[in-house]
Amino acid sequence: MASVRRMVVIGGNATGMAAASAARRLVGEDELEIVVLERGDFTSYSSCGIPYWIAGDVPDLDTLVVRGPDEHRSRGIDVRMRTEATALDTGGRRVRLRGPGAGEEWLGYDELVLATGARPVRPPLPGIDAEGVHGVQSLDDGRALLQALERAEADAAGRDGRRRAVVVGAGYIGVEMSEALVRRGYEVTVLDRSPQPMTTLDPDMGRLVHTAMDGLGIETVTGVTATAVRTGADGRAEAVVTEDAEYPADIVVLGLGVRPETTLAREAGLPLGESGGLLTDLSMRVRGHSDVWAGGDCVEVLDTVAGRTRPVALGTHANKHGQIIGANIGGDYATFPGVVGTAVSKVCDLEIARTGLLEEQAAGLGLRFVTVTVEATSRAGYYPGAEPMHVKMTAERRTGRLLGVQIVGREGAGKRVDVAAVALTAGLTVEQMTSLDLGYAPPFSPVWDPVLTAARKAAKAVRAAADRPHGG
Repeated sequence: MASVRRMVVIGGNATGMAAASAARRLVGEDELEIVVLERGDFTSYSSCGIPYWIAGDVPDLDTLVVRGPDEHRSRGIDVRMRTEATALDTGGRRVRLRGPGAGEEWLGYDELVLATGARPVRPPLPGIDAEGVHGVQSLDDGRALLQALERAEADAAGRDGRRRAVVVGAGYIGVEMSEALVRRGYEVTVLDRSPQPMTTLDPDMGRLVHTAMDGLGIETVTGVTATAVRTGADGRAEAVVTEDAEYPADIVVLGLGVRPETTLAREAGLPLGESGGLLTDLSMRVRGHSDVWAGGDCVEVLDTVAGRTRPVALGTHANKHGQIIGANIGGDYATFPGVVGTAVSKVCDLEIARTGLLEEQAAGLGLRFVTVTVEATSRAGYYPGAEPMHVKMTAERRTGRLLGVQIVGREGAGKRVDVAAVALTAGLTVEQMTSLDLGYAPPFSPVWDPVLTAARKAAKAVRAAADRPHGG
């Protein structure tokens, strides 16, 4: 009788549990033992939902947990909570682990899945580890922040009633957390070293976000760098210091983005990319290692528009990676072809979306391109509730191939980026996009959808550039 193989998964959230579940559906317990090591208190949860939990849209922590450890165990998966992997021995095919109330031990594997996620960027500044300074990545982080906010609100009620928060960083997490804090009644200051918030947009589109945030009562200070967190006599954060100013804070939230958590992989000598993420093949197998797999925020994936690998910390991809890994380990076959760089977010009622390349990225790749920006409305202009939106489109100068789209607007703006994402995936030109048969009715769109209006303008710019081959 053949021996039972063992699949060890490090990380019990999106990628890890999707891989374990997919493999279990294909292979029974008599053929494959599955062990999941999770150092935290939760499995299969939505970290993307944390800002909305903080804001009060999501009622409680349990709502963000899709499937707890006991449910996974009932399906034949050995989930070990508060258990941390401390070292990898890929040559010996084993993992060193430390569980609650126990020493360290080695656990052998036949297949190893690295789903270690990402960690919030925490720069080495004076006071950065003080009480009251919070990163937001896991449910444990969210719970700690919520408890700190409730304490700060109680303190403010006994003082002057003012609640002050400083968010360091104006990326996705930064703007989403600024909304959550405003809605909790905080005076919010956002600090960012870039000229405009949301560096995932071109500066002209980021300027629209900046203006909107100011209009929402969020003080957005750009072009500054935090140099320290000043603490009080009790050791708690009291202010964030920049080169020439100080911003009082009862709470400090770090929104500086995340980096792949690949400490174990680096120490084990596994291949890493320029951004520090693990490198895999299309089947999500770590390059050069037939029995090691990786997915989610700890890997670099192929950007099919740029032709380069980069980390993309999104739950959508993490779940797909897990499904692919589990299928391959379970004897099926699946691949992950890459991404086009689609992301969507919001701050209060302002929706922000992008896909493909920014101007700076296109220029860095040596591409010659044209860009256009249009201002349109989300519905027919005469229909109640029509909201303005700006659409920026970038196309390759010679071929007209779509390279990127950015959208900033109110209700109905953000998800329009999906049309552009499909066009990028299909390799359409902007001329071809103008013929797309999109749904139309006055409550949903003008006769010419804003994305198609931008495509028409971009196609015209491509044609004009062709008439001046040595310029532009």
